[in-house]
Amino acid sequence: MSSLRYGFRCLRDFRATVTRQTRPLIFTTSSTSSRSRRTLATTTPRQDSGLEQLQLAIQNNPAGASLKIPYARPMPLSPSYFSRHVQFNDSFVLVQDLARKYGRLPTVAPGQAERVAWKTKEQYRLAVGEAVKARDYSACIALAKRLHQIHPDLMPDEVKNGIRTFKRDINIYLNVAKPIPIDRFGRTHGVGRRKSSVARAWLVEGTGEVLINGKTLNDAFGRVHDRESALWGLKTMERMDKYNVWALVEGGGTTGQAEALAMAIAKAMVVQEPALKVPLRKAGCLTRDPRKVERKKPGHVKARKMPAWVKR
Repeated sequence: MSSLRYGFRCLRDFRATVTRQTRPLIFTTSSTSSRSRRTLATTTPRQDSGLEQLQLAIQNNPAGASLKIPYARPMPLSPSYFSRHVQFNDSFVLVQDLARKYGRLPTVAPGQAERVAWKTKEQYRLAVGEAVKARDYSACIALAKRLHQIHPDLMPDEVKNGIRTFKRDINIYLNVAKPIPIDRFGRTHGVGRRKSSVARAWLVEGTGEVLINGKTLNDAFGRVHDRESALWGLKTMERMDKYNVWALVEGGGTTGQAEALAMAIAKAMVVQEPALKVPLRKAGCLTRDPRKVERKKPGHVKARKMPAWVKR
């Protein structure tokens, strides 16, 4: 019954719209030079927009042009006005447009481009005051770096101004590594990190003795693999019997401590013998390993493993 009443109501509304009085259209025919022309006119004159009326009034009376605009609302300057990240969205859209416009210009090798210190995600957040997502910022900074590789002689000023937002206002050439001296006892100091472990090592010419937190190498690391990892730099450079090592390690487990100690010893060896820098880097002793254990998530068995799905 309710559906029947709804059908009658729809039919009644439809009839009301059909029988609504519409304004008649007037067709006028005018003949000029033995050629008839048909024009379509309505009984109501066309309403000009408020902008056209305002321009016409200013042209007729520039001194006292006063016109009442029927409807007006303020328009934001930025299309991202209603977004949470106004400044970042505007910069992102600008960088995307520049990449489409100048993406085919000749580029230089990454090592030949001007050295620039780019803002990190946290630094950009503090600068603009917006909680920008890491995924969006990484995509934007990748486009900015690609635009920065355009040849300096061909780079337009528009590109320079567009990527300036993501640069740090520092002189990159003043950021040089602090030299590590050799003290009056002939010792050199190196610091290494791996996961949550930190190791500090002192090297001095000797007979190959190793003390780690006041313990010998065998007492500090029970696994053979950890012992080899800790002294990997000395072993690859064949300096096992040339230097004495005294180290302090803390944090993490034995694997992290051993790899952190290898990096600390390698840094101290570079100060003693600068010619060993390239071989030690090729051996992987001077490269900081950024990998860490991924944290466990709620509802997961481990970092990524999830419980087995059971239908019933």
